[in-house]
Amino acid sequence: MTVDAALLYPGAGGDRDHHTLAAIEAALAPMHVARRDFSYRQRRKGPPDRAPKLIDDVVSAIGAMKAEGHDGIVLGGRSMGGRIASMAVAEGLRASGLILLSYPLHAPGKPDRPRRAHFGDIDVPCLFVSGTKDPFGSPSELTDAAADIPGPVTMEWLDGEAHDPKRSDDRIAEIVRDWIDGL
Repeated sequence: MTVDAALLYPGAGGDRDHHTLAAIEAALAPMHVARRDFSYRQRRKGPPDRAPKLIDDVVSAIGAMKAEGHDGIVLGGRSMGGRIASMAVAEGLRASGLILLSYPLHAPGKPDRPRRAHFGDIDVPCLFVSGTKDPFGSPSELTDAAADIPGPVTMEWLDGEAHDPKRSDDRIAEIVRDWIDGL
């Protein structure tokens, strides 16, 4: 499989200029990388839209990239951006792989309400990169949940990092680049 582009989304509170997404784009050069905001962020006010609208944003962006001639597109993002990308793929959106950075498996302190029901419908290679101290999902919780994914899964842990790793951008970018090179 040849990957010729990446589409990345930020978390609920971030935007396309998030430091980690920018570092990944730099590491993937000269590959085409689109860092996109969800439409609610473009409106600049209010909470995130509901999942169906967010998924529509991703589907539209992939469609535009395919119209530009990109065929092998990896999709993903940070936190909510990765979750929505994974939901779009589970609903049938074609992608060459998923990049799931700081996947929000559950809200902090609410492990009894996991966000993994769609994992069984993901059949593309997945890369999870998370901090070992992320309150949205521990290494053991994420490892257990990812076992539901029929596609190949790669897990990478950032020792001592929380949900928004502040000192690991270069490492994250290297992990993503190497993973894409291995597809």
